[in-house]
Amino acid sequence: MLFPFIVNSRAVYAMNPVAIDDLQPDAPPWPRQEFEHRLREMERYYHIHHPFHEWMNTGKLTKAAIQGWVANRFYYQLSIPLKDAAILANCREREVRRLWIQRIIDHDGTTGEEGGIEAWLQLGAAVGLTREVLSSEKLVLPGVRFAVDAYVNFARRATWQEAACSSLTELFAPTIHQRRLENWPQYYPWISAEGYNYFRKRLSEARRDVEHGLEITLTHFNTRAMQERALGLLQFKLDILWSMLDAMWMAYIENKPPYYCVA
Repeated sequence: MLFPFIVNSRAVYAMNPVAIDDLQPDAPPWPRQEFEHRLREMERYYHIHHPFHEWMNTGKLTKAAIQGWVANRFYYQLSIPLKDAAILANCREREVRRLWIQRIIDHDGTTGEEGGIEAWLQLGAAVGLTREVLSSEKLVLPGVRFAVDAYVNFARRATWQEAACSSLTELFAPTIHQRRLENWPQYYPWISAEGYNYFRKRLSEARRDVEHGLEITLTHFNTRAMQERALGLLQFKLDILWSMLDAMWMAYIENKPPYYCVA
């Protein structure tokens, strides 16, 4: 058994009574098209709808809040290749590994193509954060670190199909990258243009990754119980992303960083 909140679909959906009532593990599996539709419907829980992101995309964040977000998301960016490496380590299917490994290359880069982590360091520079500050991780909030580490540890202990399924938040990622490209230049003119390279890069990469991850999920999770489990796995990842922004909201909007009341 892995984690109770993943193995037990009802525990995953505790936040949503309607979803609990809908669980029917002994029912026939949903047709492939309906299963995909239900996965895509989970977009309503994507962190693009978090108040922090809503403020970000309407020009309401301060420079300090933008910098805080960039610093904390950098910890997430650094951890994504670790998550993908765990999936590879648990997968015995060569053809899957040959495709999935591209995700690590996209982030870590190769000679002549430095990848997403380097692009995020450029974003850091564009908002006024040095490489040294980002790499030191001293700005990473405990809540963010805890959430990201939980995700990597899950990927190490889960089956590779479960970890791949949890990555399907990338279904919703192109929209959030496009909004940043459209809105940030007008709301945050102090951010230099070089900072947007990461978002442009991920527009095409995310769409490619979706095709592979979605095919794995739709094929492997082929009973109603497994399909409901897949929805729970995706909810788990959505919870990770939402929790990260909860921590940032407290620190940068409410001005209540960790231990604010005892400092």
